[in-house]
Amino acid sequence: QVQLVESGGGSVQTGESLRLSCIISESQKCMAWFRHRPGNEREGVAVFVRGSGPGTYSDSVKGRFTISYSQEKETLYLQMNSLTPEDSGTYYCATEPQACAGGTTLAHDFYRYWGRGTQVTVSS
Repeated sequence: QVQLVESGGGSVQTGESLRLSCIISESQKCMAWFRHRPGNEREGVAVFVRGSGPGTYSDSVKGRFTISYSQEKETLYLQMNSLTPEDSGTYYCATEPQACAGGTTLAHDFYRYWGRGTQVTVSS
């Protein structure tokens, strides 16, 4: 069973930054960050394609968030800049052993493994 452990969440002010980390116990081909904001459905934020690099970003974070991956550390990162209160929520790491599949890669039901999440709170 693949295990994913997120960390790096916290409470910050508008305009500040956070970097989330997700340690992945086994090599995965498709990796992503999702978030669940209060009153909203779970939302795909960014995808990383192993062997290729960053893939899709959601429009709401494009230009502010950067996804990256360290193969040496088997860790997926999400650098979040210019945070606003609308970014508050629980952030989840998700992975799939199969190759990323084009337009489905921001769909939560594509991913087999999930972490427990890390909370991000941005105050104004």
